[in-house]
Amino acid sequence: MESLITEGIQIIVNSSYEEEFSHQEISEYVFSYHIEIANENDFPVQLISRKWFVLDSKCEQYEVQGPGVIGEQPIIKQGANYEYESGTQLTSPIGRMSGYYIMKKVLTEEKFKVYIPAFDLIAPFILN
Repeated sequence: MESLITEGIQIIVNSSYEEEFSHQEISEYVFSYHIEIANENDFPVQLISRKWFVLDSKCEQYEVQGPGVIGEQPIIKQGANYEYESGTQLTSPIGRMSGYYIMKKVLTEEKFKVYIPAFDLIAPFILN
């Protein structure tokens, strides 16, 4: 688990290797990640967009960006949480992800960046 607070927004990440969807023989390694976003501010915020940086141990990297997450641009009330699950596919059993969200304060429409903590993606068989 990785956690980071930026601008009163806490991001907690848990990742898992998805063996049943991975195919070592063709270098496809699938990972899922669970994100919890906690608004510790005294005002509501809306998640507008995301940008991810994905790197694997073969030094292949790519970026993913777009509106919201999993097709949503949720409003997160003060003191509330929002959670979602997603995933990525790598060409090696070891990788790393990081990124950020663009959020806005609902009342003022002021936008700000919230960083997602870097987290490792490691297939368990690598650790043996």
